[in-house]
Amino acid sequence: MREEHRSHQVSMAGILIGVGMGGFVDGIVLHQIAQWHSMLSNLVPPHTMDMMRVNMTWDGLFHALTWLATLVGILRLRSAAAARAVIPSLQAFTGQLILGWGMFNLVEGLIDHQILGIHNVREVPNAMLYNLTFLGIGGVLCILLGWLLMRGGSRAGAETRG
Repeated sequence: MREEHRSHQVSMAGILIGVGMGGFVDGIVLHQIAQWHSMLSNLVPPHTMDMMRVNMTWDGLFHALTWLATLVGILRLRSAAAARAVIPSLQAFTGQLILGWGMFNLVEGLIDHQILGIHNVREVPNAMLYNLTFLGIGGVLCILLGWLLMRGGSRAGAETRG
């Protein structure tokens, strides 16, 4: 296997793990702890037990999907390690995780909040402010920070090896 391909496989593994972790943070912090929204809370407001049950089912499906993304990332990372791929520096790996988290936030925010409208970041009258802040900070800023860390960590790793 070519070194470039193995390096790409390791990067994709870190990004996928970041996507899964981003989903877990969203589900655990915003759905469960803060209780700002549930998966379908804009369509099925959780005001009765039956409505809460519907939202909990969809939250569970969401968690299963984020668990699957994390698992695929871990398996890809294991495969890369078995192929003796170069493991990224801590800085680069942290960047991959943050980039993946930002990608999750951007895609989930655009699809669920803006396009489908199935829930808002926070179900309040000025929800758009929360939605746009989530896209800007949680999406774009995390992607930029992750990319910068990956880039800086890759150079540091190359200088150490070279």
